[in-house]
Amino acid sequence: MLQHISVLTNTPWWLSQNGAFPGVIVYKKPLQWAYPLRLKFDHKYNVTGPGRQGTFLCTERRHPQGRNSKKREAVQQNVDLPLVLPKQKKKPYPIPLKKIQQAAKADKKLAEVGIEKKLEPPKNGLLVPSLVPAAYELLDDWKLFIKGLAQLLHFIPVHACSECSQIHVAQSGHEIQDCLGPTNSSRRSFHSWVKGSINDVLIPIESYHMYDPFGTRIKHESRFNYDRIPAVVELCIQAGVDLPGYPSRRRTKPIRMIGKKVIDIGGLVEEPRPSGDTNSAIMDLDTHRSFERFAPPLESEVPRIAQETIDAYEKVKWGVTKLMKKYTVKACGYCSEVHVGPWGHNAKLCGEFKHQWRDGKHGWQDATVDDVFPPNYVWHVQDPKGTPLRSALKRFYGKAPAVVEVCMQAGAQIPQKYKPMMRLDIVLPESEESRLVA
Repeated sequence: MLQHISVLTNTPWWLSQNGAFPGVIVYKKPLQWAYPLRLKFDHKYNVTGPGRQGTFLCTERRHPQGRNSKKREAVQQNVDLPLVLPKQKKKPYPIPLKKIQQAAKADKKLAEVGIEKKLEPPKNGLLVPSLVPAAYELLDDWKLFIKGLAQLLHFIPVHACSECSQIHVAQSGHEIQDCLGPTNSSRRSFHSWVKGSINDVLIPIESYHMYDPFGTRIKHESRFNYDRIPAVVELCIQAGVDLPGYPSRRRTKPIRMIGKKVIDIGGLVEEPRPSGDTNSAIMDLDTHRSFERFAPPLESEVPRIAQETIDAYEKVKWGVTKLMKKYTVKACGYCSEVHVGPWGHNAKLCGEFKHQWRDGKHGWQDATVDDVFPPNYVWHVQDPKGTPLRSALKRFYGKAPAVVEVCMQAGAQIPQKYKPMMRLDIVLPESEESRLVA
């Protein structure tokens, strides 16, 4: 597409022959003046007009961006640190609110006419056969991930603040003044470091196990009748994994809904009583006492275990993402509570912002992968045995997920996607030089 035309009048003869001045349209025949109007062009850029004839050479054109055109991808060198969401506001919706309202209006119109909602597996209570092997693979990777992380913590020191939720992976705690605990004013926002555990590195996100997720909702009075297990394990059970001690209803007929009302659930089925010891079945899938259950490995095997752990961490994250594209998971918009199922429970356990207005009930919304499997970002330490991190050089430090930081210090190869946030190419200046850096 032609953008604009430049005409050179009184052009020397050599200018039109050797093609000088690229990017400018040259009129071959010398003219005293150029009449800008009533010029007609053909497909070869020959111009005709009243007493005007010549040829225009155009090099300033828009390059067509077709399917085969190569687009330059911006290589990320350093990215911003993750934002800390304020506790005085609700979490942003993963799906835009406008789309949620449009879908609700469409369902309401169908319900007014009496037309059933079209539900596809697993929204109608049936399993997705293609995701059953993925659920078993996710459960195996989860076991390997917990075991490897517990073994690495025998060699990699982790410090946790006793007043807030921050942790630090190094030989000693950092000296950055960013503690938000209840007594931070008396400590001038310095952290109060204690020895950390696996639950500080891998934040335990648990969910109620339900035999029938489409059945009766969990009430506040009956909440102790249901077991609490890791949300990743509950997601695998609902996706088709048969775990001893934790049965799940497998429907053969789909449920029917009109709008938000379930008109056919297939009847209420009494939950079978678990046979055997349920604690032994869930022991390998939970972080409880994992530091004691797994003995420290040989020091020569630490790099191999670290690489297996970081690989299992990526596989778990990929598996959770794959299952959550089909299976519904709800998260509270104010706290860290997660419920695996089409609807949230009614237990009044939320104590975050404006919980009095909601009578302690959770503000359910669609969950994200970070809600079910949180990354838990920590400060990246280039030299774990060096001097502690200081507040004066805070803007030069990077961050990484706690699991990635532990595995990196144990000798694993870090995936490329974490390196821009870790800011590995930044040279840390001295404290006196930091004020001279632009």
